[in-house]
Amino acid sequence: EVQLVESGGGLVQAGGSLRLSCVATGITDDEYALGWFRQAPGKEREGVACISRLDGNTYYPDTVKGRFTISRDNAKNTVYLQMNSLKPEDTAVYYCAADRVPGYYLRVGMRICPSRYDSWGQGTQVTVSS
Repeated sequence: EVQLVESGGGLVQAGGSLRLSCVATGITDDEYALGWFRQAPGKEREGVACISRLDGNTYYPDTVKGRFTISRDNAKNTVYLQMNSLKPEDTAVYYCAADRVPGYYLRVGMRICPSRYDSWGQGTQVTVSS
């Protein structure tokens, strides 16, 4: 069973930066897609970054492209989300997620962002003040 624990959230002024971390336990190989999501009050959950644990391929939606960077350190079983130039609209609870994906998909850049994830963390609050 994969378990995920996020950390690094907090209060930051607009224009500032934060780095979120997500430590995974129970992952025994590299055939996983890892993602960061967020959910603001009254809004649907949205994906903000995806990464292949196998080869580090990434994907970002336009809302965060150029400001957020996802990375992973497989030796530490940790995935990071570096968030720069933060805006008040980035305020949300941020979650990391993991899904097992066969390597033959990941190697060709497919299913980096699965439609559903099997494992989720508890979330960490990010608040950006104006």
